Amino acid sequence: MKQLSEIMTTKVDYCTTLDNVYEAAVKMKNDHVGAIPVCENEKLVGMITDRDIVIRGVAEKRPNASKITDVMSDQIITGTPDMSIEEAMQLMMEHDIRRLPVVEQSQLVGIVSLGDLATHQESNQQAGIALSDISSAEPDQHSHH
Repeated sequence: MKQLSEIMTTKVDYCTTLDNVYEAAVKMKNDHVGAIPVCENEKLVGMITDRDIVIRGVAEKRPNASKITDVMSDQIITGTPDMSIEEAMQLMMEHDIRRLPVVEQSQLVGIVSLGDLATHQESNQQAGIALSDISSAEPDQHSHH
């Protein structure tokens, strides 16, 4: 059973509560991501997504200089480093999120994307298939004493 700590990205780009919406948008653009964690003194306090910016920002005619805390979501779904990959996938599918922040004692320690999990699942299944092929092709050497 693989845990998130084994596949998560530990260098996480995040915004702070002092950043504004424009800064969050620029980070998303540069990192090619649609969701960024928001931290205050290393503690995860929210997530801001491109959708938050559109719905709570643009559609409500808020300026780019709006505080990130005005548009971010503070209902955060998080994982823990010892959570299994299967559990994380379940959680992300349930809540329809693409990036899951990984938190330990409310500190942000990593992040996993749906892509990371899927890649891992696939390589796992392929490894599993390859292994079963190999083991069925080889005669059992331990049977004769």
